[in-house]
Amino acid sequence: MTHRQRRDALQTDERLKVLLLCAVLALLTVAVIFTAAVRLSRPSPAEAEAKLPGYVTKDLLDINEWSRPGEPLKRVNAVVLHYVGNPGTSAQANRNYFNSLATGELETYAASHFSVSLEGEVLQCVPLTEIAYASNSRNGDTVSIEVCHPDEGGEYSPAAYRRTVELTAWLCRAFRLDPEEDVIRHYDVSGKRCPLYYVDHPDAWERLVEDVAAEVARQEEA
Repeated sequence: MTHRQRRDALQTDERLKVLLLCAVLALLTVAVIFTAAVRLSRPSPAEAEAKLPGYVTKDLLDINEWSRPGEPLKRVNAVVLHYVGNPGTSAQANRNYFNSLATGELETYAASHFSVSLEGEVLQCVPLTEIAYASNSRNGDTVSIEVCHPDEGGEYSPAAYRRTVELTAWLCRAFRLDPEEDVIRHYDVSGKRCPLYYVDHPDAWERLVEDVAAEVARQEEA
């Protein structure tokens, strides 16, 4: 091969590399635009609020600075799961705790959209149209679920687990979320070991997400 032929071959190779890079960048741009379009096209919190499942009981907190500020939740990009951290307590007790913060005596900001009992009862504490002080930097674009547990290990009771999966799947459908990407733990936001059992046992968390995905499919077929 002559010097000119080698030079031409090198130039061709460089052009192919540039074209390949441009193609990759174009695909990444399309993916970003598609993702943004999906997020923008998601149903509003008001639409989901109007279609809550029948098993949800509304027991809304009083409007107050500490646990229900009434600030609008404009979009939902994820569902965040928590544990109450108070073994053996009921959904009602945890809802009442959030409401008691309204006095400001504890100077604590805390709440959640939903509280799931050991028996699978679901109380709504904050409307889907409002933020809840539950997930730190993700308060502004997530729905939060606090789940009761029987002991200090933090594993959800069987009934609470089933209902949490069912409710989370409904929220995924309501907001067009992908369980594998958009169902997260408080731990994934702030590093806090919450929900404790599902931080200490990643395999259990993976199964929970898989169960949510399967429940989404089941609900869509129903």
